[in-house]
Amino acid sequence: MHNNPFTQFGEWFAEAGRTEPNDANAMTVATIGEGGRPAARILLLKAWDEGGFVFFGNLESRKGHDMAAHPQAALLFHWKSLQRQVRIEGSVVQVDDATADTYFATRPRMSQIGAWASAQSRPLASREAFEARIKEAESRYEGVSVPRPAYWSGWRLTPDYFEFWQGIDFRLHDRLTFTRAGGDWQTGRLFP
Repeated sequence: MHNNPFTQFGEWFAEAGRTEPNDANAMTVATIGEGGRPAARILLLKAWDEGGFVFFGNLESRKGHDMAAHPQAALLFHWKSLQRQVRIEGSVVQVDDATADTYFATRPRMSQIGAWASAQSRPLASREAFEARIKEAESRYEGVSVPRPAYWSGWRLTPDYFEFWQGIDFRLHDRLTFTRAGGDWQTGRLFP
């Protein structure tokens, strides 16, 4: 293991990109909701560096409301074929408009339309009602670029904790932790 958690993550993430059959960048994002209730969902990591881990979505969704009220989250990457997982915890901030605009422009057109059509996390009367909203958004932006909705952006999680888990036969797993102490990372091990 490296003494820098970002270096270690980079190596494992690259290997997962070569070996996982689908979406090596898929991660569980756990947030703290109303009354301290946890909520988790799968999102895709879209960028990362030593400044943090970036993902995108609807600010008016449950996750958006959770992170606005409680700006901390946990990420979990699980690469079953490699018998590895990485847990990352830290504080969350919304990305700037330029970052959100740049990423939104790279999304497939129907994903851009979907951002306008979906009132994410709110009750939906029927699938037909959603399909009507999709058609309306397609009509509104026919022949022009689809702009990013103001309620669609991204977040950057700045980690203060990493855990690297390597599966080993007979549940004799290896778990290495990195905890930020000031500007340095302190390493440790956990029993499996």
